[in-house]
Amino acid sequence: MTALETDAQSWEQAGVRLEIDGGTATVTLCRPKQRNAQSPAMWRALAAVGRELPGTVRVVVLRAEGVSFSAGLDRAMFSPEGIPGEPNFLRLAAAEDKELDDTIAGYQEAFSWWRRPDLITIAAVQGHAVGAGFQLALGCDLRVVAEDVQFSMKETSLGLVPDLAGTKPLTELVGYARALEICVTGRWVGAEEAVATGLANLAVPADELEAAVRDLAGALLAAPRNAVVETKALLQGAGGRSYDEQRSAERAAQARRLRDLAGIGD
Repeated sequence: MTALETDAQSWEQAGVRLEIDGGTATVTLCRPKQRNAQSPAMWRALAAVGRELPGTVRVVVLRAEGVSFSAGLDRAMFSPEGIPGEPNFLRLAAAEDKELDDTIAGYQEAFSWWRRPDLITIAAVQGHAVGAGFQLALGCDLRVVAEDVQFSMKETSLGLVPDLAGTKPLTELVGYARALEICVTGRWVGAEEAVATGLANLAVPADELEAAVRDLAGALLAAPRNAVVETKALLQGAGGRSYDEQRSAERAAQARRLRDLAGIGD
């Protein structure tokens, strides 16, 4: 058994399954009886998957078993007993500043690697995607949703804030005013609104979700990898550049592509 296979067994115990088929990796949340409620153990597994993906992987599909993508944080984290072996919220609140900051930063690793420049990631979302579930879907580059999808950011209504790397992509996708309203009200966002506002790329009937994501992954794999990496980097950085800076970045990227295609080294 390889080290990756051994790790994969422990990840599945935490509710995360990894399968690799050529250039595509599929990450599945596999706690359907708990509606894929998330725990620190699941976050550690997700972060480890990101660190240990083979370099041959180009597209990562994030999906979930059962009727819901993820019901959000395991509510046991709010209870005095907590989750065995994990700090509950009372323990976190009592921690020193650095320990608390480091703990949350560790949780965020599970949500932040999905936008790596060498990958394109797709979230296939059905049913409820609440709180941490919503933020996990937001971590991906693209979202394909079932027509029954219901997004909600519940943290503020619980006296907290969304802290799992979801606020920036949400604001970039739907704009500040709508992002503020979604977060503060905690209301549900369905498939039609998600597509209309740019939160989702495509909505399909639930029984067509898997096929739609598979087709999209195939289309993404059809383009040359280095061109995809350069294009993603251009688009990711566009928001922080002026028009002239972006033009300059385009020229530099195209020069690299032309020389690579012509076999001319640095």
